[in-house]
Amino acid sequence: MKITIIGRKCTPRESFKERAEKKLAKVERFFGEDTEAKITATVEKSAKIVEITVNSGGLIFRAQERSQDLDESLDKCVDSLIRQIRKNKTKVEKKLRKEVLDDFINPNEPDVVEEIDYNLVRTKEIPMKPLLVDEAILQMNMLGHKFFMFQNADTNLINVVYVRKDGGYGLLVPDKK
Repeated sequence: MKITIIGRKCTPRESFKERAEKKLAKVERFFGEDTEAKITATVEKSAKIVEITVNSGGLIFRAQERSQDLDESLDKCVDSLIRQIRKNKTKVEKKLRKEVLDDFINPNEPDVVEEIDYNLVRTKEIPMKPLLVDEAILQMNMLGHKFFMFQNADTNLINVVYVRKDGGYGLLVPDKK
């Protein structure tokens, strides 16, 4: 697994890096060697935030946790990733090696309800007129939505803006690979 550790407003210590690699070894066991993990450690006045994004063959798992200590945030993030994998076990099994996944998940832990079918209750068509990112955020806020899909006037590509848990905004753009 290729692990990238980035520090925002801090420089992660070597002990944090070693702990992160050790913790992510649990996840690496069933994803394989071609997996990429990105860990972002952020220090704010009131909290330490760790965000982990794991990308393996098109599957993306992401977790973000905050606490008073970077190591505690890291532990919570890894636990959150494991919960996501367990919750989506039936879908993930199709992409990952089943025998390793079964070994990884402790059979003594309580079962997590697996989603087998998604209940699509509505389909909505939206007009796609080119907007700037700022205009799309304004439109999203006026509608009271958590996300908004639009055609970016600068790139002419379909983008999505969304509200992040920390109150900021995010922008999803298609990968041109």
